[in-house]
Amino acid sequence: MPAIPLRITRTWDGAAAPADEHVTVTVTDSPDGLRVAVDAPAHGDPPPCTPEGGPAPVGATWALWDHEVVELFVLGADDRYTELELGPHGHHLLLRLHGRRNLVDRLLPVDATWRTAGGRWQAEAVLPAGVLPPRPWRVNAYAIHGTGAARRYLAWAPVPGPQPDFHRLEHFLPLPTGEAEA
Repeated sequence: MPAIPLRITRTWDGAAAPADEHVTVTVTDSPDGLRVAVDAPAHGDPPPCTPEGGPAPVGATWALWDHEVVELFVLGADDRYTELELGPHGHHLLLRLHGRRNLVDRLLPVDATWRTAGGRWQAEAVLPAGVLPPRPWRVNAYAIHGTGAARRYLAWAPVPGPQPDFHRLEHFLPLPTGEAEA
């Protein structure tokens, strides 16, 4: 499979997002699993904190979805799916699920790197073959940023409904074979 860029250019419900919010998640099959690269604007949201209020150490971080984050969901047969979340401050979250929101594994290790430059951040991670669901895959990718009333939810493939819900598996799309805008 060649590198496939998933361009997040819409809000969760399908409205066009401003160009300064666009994110690209590129997926590439590799012998060691699925390589995932993120290129996203840095919105300057605060990093995750410890329960005591200090900055959370980089690495696996529960509830990363409550912060600035880019997410990739990979859905396979029998509603088995893998969720990867990467934040701009070096935090990640890797989950395996079987059925909507039914956790099988959480806080799995991730081999990832981060860098920031020119108001953007990039991250690269490898999802080992053992954490991925069986093929064929359907996917969706999301970007979240902002706080309070300014919180923004973007999606590669819209997930319509009364509020953002990224676990609407019926709205995931087959992994494209080339450049992809849903």
